[in-house]
Amino acid sequence: MNLHFLTKQQTLIDNCLKGDKRSRYRLVELYSGLLLTTCRRYARDEAMAYDMLQETLILIFKNLHQYRPIGPFEGWIRRIAINCSLQWIGKTYYKREQSVVDFYEKDTPEPLVFSHLGQEEIIRCIQKLPDGYRTVLNLYIVEGYSHKEIGELLNISVGTSRSQLLRAKKSLIALLEDKPNKIAV
Repeated sequence: MNLHFLTKQQTLIDNCLKGDKRSRYRLVELYSGLLLTTCRRYARDEAMAYDMLQETLILIFKNLHQYRPIGPFEGWIRRIAINCSLQWIGKTYYKREQSVVDFYEKDTPEPLVFSHLGQEEIIRCIQKLPDGYRTVLNLYIVEGYSHKEIGELLNISVGTSRSQLLRAKKSLIALLEDKPNKIAV
């Protein structure tokens, strides 16, 4: 990232903090795509994703004064989107889930079906997964959290995180292999 962009970005943030409506609109315009993509991965459907996005934007503007430019702004707002999404879907599901380490398998089949699908089809399939599966899949594969970190974040055991991931992968593979060309738009 170049210095000019970082300066413009910081000026935009400073203007938002001063209450400038055009700057707030510009920030939403620049980053809502990134944030919506993040929210869509956790949401059950598009309506929920947009609700999560709206809540995320509210939290960003509410907490913008806490941003420190020691790390990328995109990472900071994405973290807010992830946390908002997790709060949105609720953590009660995970508390009911039992630890089932026995279901964890080291060798998960990697399907060839992913190679011909676009991002939209894959997101629609992920949205069909149960909340627990979808959340752990996103946190582990997309966000790069370890099972220990996921367990701490969701208040579940490492074994439960692993079993949720395995079940998510198997469910997603079955869904994609069963109807690779019949995914509704």
